[in-house]
Amino acid sequence: MKYTYNITGMTCTNCVATVTSALSKIDAIRQVNVDLEKAEVKISTISPISIETLNNQLSDKYVLSEKGKYDQGVVSSNSVERSKLQQLKPLLLIFAYLFTAAFLLNYKDWNTMEAMLDFMGLFYIVFSFFKLLDLKGFPESFRMYDPLAKRLLVYGWVYPFIEVALGLMLLMRFQVTVALIATVVILGVTTIGVSQTLWDKKRIRCACLGTALKLPMTEATFIENAIMLVMACSMLFTRL
Repeated sequence: MKYTYNITGMTCTNCVATVTSALSKIDAIRQVNVDLEKAEVKISTISPISIETLNNQLSDKYVLSEKGKYDQGVVSSNSVERSKLQQLKPLLLIFAYLFTAAFLLNYKDWNTMEAMLDFMGLFYIVFSFFKLLDLKGFPESFRMYDPLAKRLLVYGWVYPFIEVALGLMLLMRFQVTVALIATVVILGVTTIGVSQTLWDKKRIRCACLGTALKLPMTEATFIENAIMLVMACSMLFTRL
């Protein structure tokens, strides 16, 4: 018996390999063919298998749906077991820790600009850490929405190291103006890509926390970049 399903959540060839491997572990399945461009999965089985069984075999990121019942602009009822707030919990926790750390570093002799520099520096260091956890997988996910990474693959490979450098520059107060200008340019480009992705209602994974954490591309990703851009622009305005 042969079946064809639509699938959401795939962003790269690693996803294809992951889905293929997961479904192939089901005893009744004899063959699995995953098409990234068509966003579909074809399986051959020796006995009927419910779609619930197939979805239970996959991680939360990937969702199969019956052919003809899939709308790329709308998430199916089976695809959202966790709310956006739950999905974004890692990002929200990181921001809470960063704000707390920046506050504690400056509360005795409060200076808003200094606190903002500490926050931005810590932001870069922490976020680069998650990207470096899977340096091989990050560029492929990043190029799904960053305009520059789409055209220049090497940019995705060096981006985590750029974040490390900018983080150290801000924390050490070394060439702060240069670091702020770089922040406006780099995050400005990424924000354009994020905005386009949200406008097109594409369901892809955000690479801001690398591939270790499965963070969906949502409005929160745009807000994350916007916060950094506002901080960088406000500090540049006071320096120039």
